[in-house]
Amino acid sequence: MAEILLHIISREEWDRARRLGTVTPPSLASQGFVHLSTPHQVHLPADRLYSGRRDLVILHVDPARLADPVRFEPGVPEDPESMRFPHLYGPLPVDAVVEVATYLPGPDGHFAPYEGERADTVRSED
Repeated sequence: MAEILLHIISREEWDRARRLGTVTPPSLASQGFVHLSTPHQVHLPADRLYSGRRDLVILHVDPARLADPVRFEPGVPEDPESMRFPHLYGPLPVDAVVEVATYLPGPDGHFAPYEGERADTVRSED
């Protein structure tokens, strides 16, 4: 499994999840899993779902801290055929998040591939 997995979320949703202890996006109820990405693929769903948004953070998730299974499965038809995305089949515990970083689009509203820590990175316990 990947060393680190990523989850895109708004800062407001992250603040709410920290109070509740878990991240439970609508996809958990509708699809049965939480969408995750690896660092080299996270820009694809970011562009597709959040183009132009400036209120997003990326949660760095330690897979070893997850109790529920993670399965690598196909994304949408527009994604490269061989690409598989990690899906967490259960809520994402806040305790599995080891770092939180702001993820901003470029001037054109599109997201570049994620390059790791930014200057404005904050730890999950902040």
